[in-house]
Amino acid sequence: MQQAPLNKIKAKLNRREKQMLLPGAALSSDAVRRLPEANLETGYRQAFSVDVDRILHSLAYTRYIDKTQVFYLVKNDHITHRVLHVQLVSKISRTIGRFLGLNEDLIEAIALGHDIGHAPFGHDGERVLSDLCRAGGIGMFHHNVQSVQFLDRVERKGKGWNLCLQTLDGILCHDGEIHDQKLEPDKGGSFEKLEKSIWGKKYTPDTQLIPMTLEGCVVRMADTISYIGRDFEDALRLGLMKRSDLPAPIVKVFGDTNGAIVYHLVTDVIDNSYLKNHIAFSPEVSDALMKLKAFNYERIYMNPKIKTHLGAIKTLFTMLFERYVGDIDRQNRSSVIFTHFLKDMTENYVAGFTKEEIVRDFLSGMTDQYFLRQCPENMRPEPIIFDS
Repeated sequence: MQQAPLNKIKAKLNRREKQMLLPGAALSSDAVRRLPEANLETGYRQAFSVDVDRILHSLAYTRYIDKTQVFYLVKNDHITHRVLHVQLVSKISRTIGRFLGLNEDLIEAIALGHDIGHAPFGHDGERVLSDLCRAGGIGMFHHNVQSVQFLDRVERKGKGWNLCLQTLDGILCHDGEIHDQKLEPDKGGSFEKLEKSIWGKKYTPDTQLIPMTLEGCVVRMADTISYIGRDFEDALRLGLMKRSDLPAPIVKVFGDTNGAIVYHLVTDVIDNSYLKNHIAFSPEVSDALMKLKAFNYERIYMNPKIKTHLGAIKTLFTMLFERYVGDIDRQNRSSVIFTHFLKDMTENYVAGFTKEEIVRDFLSGMTDQYFLRQCPENMRPEPIIFDS
């Protein structure tokens, strides 16, 4: 029996998607790239699956391994790092997508790429870098915007990965810190609309970003589901609180473990979104989730015990930002920004961005440890050891 040509297999897979996925799901055959690629048109891999592979093979994905989530500069091998977080988001969102009949390849691509733009030292590093970017006249720094910047403009020495619009849109719109009881996709996306949203987010912080696909909405919900209970467990592991500290109304809805919290949230999303044109929590669960977010914010994210090194981080970010802007100004070719970052970059990248934008890209791409190695040894903060 003669084997079918590989490109016919893709056509068969695309037809199967149309038969199996539920109405409203994004189809691989509808994927849109900024630039046409002949080998992808004739190849056998489906569009969003290609995006997953490209993200996995990106240098920025490799650096997830040493980017902290919430608890930075802490000595504990079992605290969640960014690489685990994105894997959890991918698994949770694909589970939801499977039960809702959505495109799991697109979900996986969005999930794996959504935090690639995070700066060193979690959200504190993001806020410090944002202040420096704003002072440098290049707008605010947002990790979701920077994730698109890396994948679309910086990777592959400035050529980018030419990912699908639906993937980049989901990454840009993933913000898990914004609370949504219900998300309905804003269909009709385009690369022009994507660029306008990026510009708006940098210069008008309250710009609303709504994913163009149900898959993007799922990842946005799953982002919250994956971190909300996990951060609580990490705080317990560090001895910052006790399990009994979790308020009774929250425990009544979710239980008091990460596993129970994830299960109840995932089940509720599936139950309230199946065969709908939106992704939603029930009002009761949404209210309890808001209470849990407020609890985590007060007891974890704003806990002074984990802010011990914030002042030092501000000083070091400012020092490196100013150093690298000066190195570009002086064309100091021995600087690491030339030898480690700009070496062999395309002319389009070098000419297309200001020196402040180039420094932003370099700094935000650093792992925590690489960042510290660029600082004088006597200024590097020592990791905290919690009594846990």
